[in-house]
Amino acid sequence: MSVPIIRSVGELRATVADWRREGAKIAVVPTMGALHEGHLSLVRAALEQAGRVIVTLFVNPKQFNSAADLAAYPRTEEADAAKLAPLGAHLLYAPNIGEMYPDGFATTVTVSGVSEGLCGAYRPGHFEGVATVVAKLFLQTAADLAFFGEKDFQQLHVVRRMARDLDIPISVIGCPTVREPDGLALSSRNVRLSPAERQVAPKLASVLFDAAARIAGGAPVDETLAKARSEIVSAGYAQVEYLELRGDEDLSRMSRLDRPARLLAAAWLGETRLIDNIKVPVG
Repeated sequence: MSVPIIRSVGELRATVADWRREGAKIAVVPTMGALHEGHLSLVRAALEQAGRVIVTLFVNPKQFNSAADLAAYPRTEEADAAKLAPLGAHLLYAPNIGEMYPDGFATTVTVSGVSEGLCGAYRPGHFEGVATVVAKLFLQTAADLAFFGEKDFQQLHVVRRMARDLDIPISVIGCPTVREPDGLALSSRNVRLSPAERQVAPKLASVLFDAAARIAGGAPVDETLAKARSEIVSAGYAQVEYLELRGDEDLSRMSRLDRPARLLAAAWLGETRLIDNIKVPVG
């Protein structure tokens, strides 16, 4: 059994039109490929809620901050299709760059507010690239539901705000972060870690879980975050880009825990940038 692969918008829309005539609910799982269990968990969640599931695979050049990072991103379409087939995904949409951004393409979708700070501060233009390509994927697939992982929590907020503001009739559903047994959040970038770095990598999650528990227990936020930063660097990380407490619902900055929150971090381990976040409940 194999999953059908479509590469053109026209063929995609014709297939979706057939599904619509059958009365099917349609879900989309946008990815850049290099699929891991985190992506597959999104596909399973989509299959539980929709009769037809489209997985998209497009390494979007507009959301990369360097040509080297884009070139290094793993491209494993054949392996990805093999992973999707036994799950029962109905379609893999894998357009080329010319299909997504034809000659003369001149439109960019910008989402203010939730895109500012955090990754937005360190990756200029990144969320414009995300919002632009996801808006196109939503319109091309005409899906009813879209599934995203909570690991990229700021991205989830950006996508939700974009769809809401542009009146795209789709429900954006966030799914829990999937982790390795040692706590490391699954990411396609984890393959870049050396064996020694892979041993250090889970420390980011363990420090975040510990800091979140202390904040939930009433510890001062600023003092706890400062200690956590020090612990991450002491574990072997080269740099902590950010470590902040933000509102779970709107990503607003928080200096005390007075509503549901997220502890969000980005840090460099060798040449690899890792991100993670932990929910911090009130009480």
